[in-house]
Amino acid sequence: MIIDDSDGVFGETNAPVSLTIKLNKSQKTAAEEGRLALLDVSSGSEEESFVPVQIENSGKGAKSSVVMIMPEGEPGLRRFKLTESEFPFSRLVKVNKDPESGQFVIAEENEKVLQYNYQTVYEDDVVRLDYEELERHIRTEADTFVTTSIYAVPRSNYIHPVWGLEGEMLTRDWPEGAHPHHRGIYWAWPEVEYGSEMGDLHALQTVFARPTGELEYINGPVFAQIIAENLWMWEDVEPIVREHTLIRAYKASSASRVIDMAFKFVALKEGITFATRGKNSYGGLNIRMQLPESQEISYFTGESELKPIRAWSDLSGKFKGAESFSGLMVLQHQDNPDYPGDWVEYPNLSWVQPTFPASGTRYSLVKNEPLILRYRLVVHAGGKPDVNISEMRWDAFNSEVNPICSFRKSETAE
Repeated sequence: MIIDDSDGVFGETNAPVSLTIKLNKSQKTAAEEGRLALLDVSSGSEEESFVPVQIENSGKGAKSSVVMIMPEGEPGLRRFKLTESEFPFSRLVKVNKDPESGQFVIAEENEKVLQYNYQTVYEDDVVRLDYEELERHIRTEADTFVTTSIYAVPRSNYIHPVWGLEGEMLTRDWPEGAHPHHRGIYWAWPEVEYGSEMGDLHALQTVFARPTGELEYINGPVFAQIIAENLWMWEDVEPIVREHTLIRAYKASSASRVIDMAFKFVALKEGITFATRGKNSYGGLNIRMQLPESQEISYFTGESELKPIRAWSDLSGKFKGAESFSGLMVLQHQDNPDYPGDWVEYPNLSWVQPTFPASGTRYSLVKNEPLILRYRLVVHAGGKPDVNISEMRWDAFNSEVNPICSFRKSETAE
């Protein structure tokens, strides 16, 4: 199997790569048992360590899509040989259901990656940084703000925490002060219009994303994945949009970890539109981070006359609990409608996000016609990445061999 990495895009960034290959019965069994691997034979030597591969989906006949993390290597044509290891790979990326909270935690070995809060989170259940061993928060008088109490609403369907490579907490949930509705990484809009009425999915007013209980997940040596169904409930009674959320976290390299997200929204009713605040501000993939020391926020969108048009952001600094600098990149996918979305930043809130839909517009959800949005998060060591690495990460995400996270039903792994 040959992958063209002439520019070093995949090897330099340890990007996930998808290959379509024919597997025989023995190889399929090895894949199911976590023993399928590749050997990098680009240099003519097979003395390299095994590179785990994982089936993404099985197509017609014997063809399957398999995914690996590209190992470091010299730019050029990378050649790999499919093989079977004797024993399953022991280091897995796994989804675990917390028996106490009912939430879903993705971890690699004993290193937590992220928590997907599918069940409703109340204020005293929030995972916070300010308390020893992340104890559950106890509300105090200092947390009570009359002007914002209407936004202190229990919520579900969001990611928090996201942990860095040193175990530091990168995101923040239910912050004290004026924005208790901020909740780690969440996908929501402040202006959701249904007929002649207006709701606020972002600030948890009138319309809410609620779990249906339809959730599946898979584990493996390369990635773990969650696909969850939620309904947007108008006045918490009437379902108006069916949402499917896909979260895929890959095994980490020494310098970074990739987390892919895809969202599918299908209107169940007529007359549903949404927009950013005032049609010119925040809304879409919202990201509330912890405030690190020496915070640096940056974002980039390429010139429209130059192809490709790349778009990414980064927030980095020294987060509490880490000995060194780290950060979170956000990459937009060029197939998103209205690409590239505008960037909005609020440094005092440790916030930078790609907005959707385009400024000055409202997006109309047509009944039974899905809207799909895709993004990639890169949790990285060190401060702001240089432009060259950032370009490579965007190119890898938007390449033909990038894994295409689909919403096909996968086998649940208990």
